[in-house]
Amino acid sequence: MEAEHHHDHDHHDHHHHGDSWWEKIAMALHLPGYGHSHDLPGKQDAIFNNELGIKTVKQALALLAITTVLQAAIYFFSGSVALLADTVHNFGDALNSIPLWIAFVLARRAATKRYSYGFGRAEDIAGLFIVLSIGFSAGYILYEAVSKLINPQPIAFGGWVIAAAIIGFIGNEAVAVLQIRVGKQIGSEAMITDGRHARVDGLTSLAVLPAVFGSWLNVPILDPIFALIIGTAIVFITRDAIIAMWYRLMDAVDPHLLEHAESAIRSHPAVQTINYVRMRWVGHSLHLESCITVDPAYEFANIRDVRNKIDEALLKELPHLTEITVSITPEF
Repeated sequence: MEAEHHHDHDHHDHHHHGDSWWEKIAMALHLPGYGHSHDLPGKQDAIFNNELGIKTVKQALALLAITTVLQAAIYFFSGSVALLADTVHNFGDALNSIPLWIAFVLARRAATKRYSYGFGRAEDIAGLFIVLSIGFSAGYILYEAVSKLINPQPIAFGGWVIAAAIIGFIGNEAVAVLQIRVGKQIGSEAMITDGRHARVDGLTSLAVLPAVFGSWLNVPILDPIFALIIGTAIVFITRDAIIAMWYRLMDAVDPHLLEHAESAIRSHPAVQTINYVRMRWVGHSLHLESCITVDPAYEFANIRDVRNKIDEALLKELPHLTEITVSITPEF
């Protein structure tokens, strides 16, 4: 039986950029994930993805930090609990970028005798910190909302609060577009989760607007009511994030990925039987192991060609693959 770990493959970026107004602006500003294709081989491709992840995290951190500072300044004057809820959550989002940043930096390190698979799993550990921060934000927001339900207060400087809500929406949506796009491009579930979290934050920022109108209409109780809505929405985000990170930590993959892998392997005429196909994510790298039985008519000299063709077919179907191990046995 033969087995080979295949690392140095040709891996092309299959992503195509559209012509939306956001993409044109992003390309002009050279934001991560926007620009010309990067046709990088094997290990260089993994390095590029990791550096792209670091660059994206830095820009997301900067955007959320600016958004949070602006909103916090306006909260200081207005005293809106709905705005406080949004500001605290944006601050939590900014902190989420730190463990992600550390994880991508760790992923640069080469494998060691103790960590023989490398340090890519640190990205999934960072995802746990993201889940914890989201859950903390939900609890804090709900606590503040209940306090304001008991003792509702009018919102001061309503016009500034509206401006803060719009700032929160724009800042979070920019981060969401950036992180979801790059997360999908490099296969980072932690980054995608954080991006989706930012997108919902942007929408919940707009929930502050009814609270302001309620205060103007002398119905201040609308402020904590909408804070409750925000907190409840974040609880559901937390649930989805827990499920996503559970899948990663338990080496679960989308069944459709296995179907595509099996289809790619069967496409070679020499393959008689697929004994098994196993896949798992290590950070944003997808690993595959398979054992197949080939037609005995293929001589040993042809086995390498069989394996190379299978690798090419797999990479075409699953562009996030960085490690392929195929064991081949002849059929007797």
